[in-house]
Amino acid sequence: MIKMRHAALLVLALASAHARADDALYKQFGEKEGLTKIVDDMYDNVLSDPRTAPYFDNAPVRRIKQKLVEQLCVLLDGPCVYTGRDMKRTHAGQNIDRAAFNALVEDLQSAMDKNGVPFHAQNKLLAKLAPMYREVQDRE
Repeated sequence: MIKMRHAALLVLALASAHARADDALYKQFGEKEGLTKIVDDMYDNVLSDPRTAPYFDNAPVRRIKQKLVEQLCVLLDGPCVYTGRDMKRTHAGQNIDRAAFNALVEDLQSAMDKNGVPFHAQNKLLAKLAPMYREVQDRE
């Protein structure tokens, strides 16, 4: 019985360590509170950036920000669930090209810098976001 208890404790300890390792990136972004600040700052940048602002004319920015926080949280292995639509459907017909996508990424990087996200953590997130270009671009 004692050995089984030790084994159970070991499994719990390993699971706990694994959970902490999995959410380490999420924590580097300041968890949900930090992600909310980053997304708010990113949208300040996006809406004042002439390369990206036109894409957000009449857009429900408050809802978009909420869904982006959820999405980033999931990408960073945080304890969130993304409740938005898929990227292809969300961006259909918006004529998003590589230049606009890259401009948005620059605006995100600026927001991450402002909020003290370590460079290596930024790169990990950007590596997860880069493939999304295929989903948001308009193909003729």
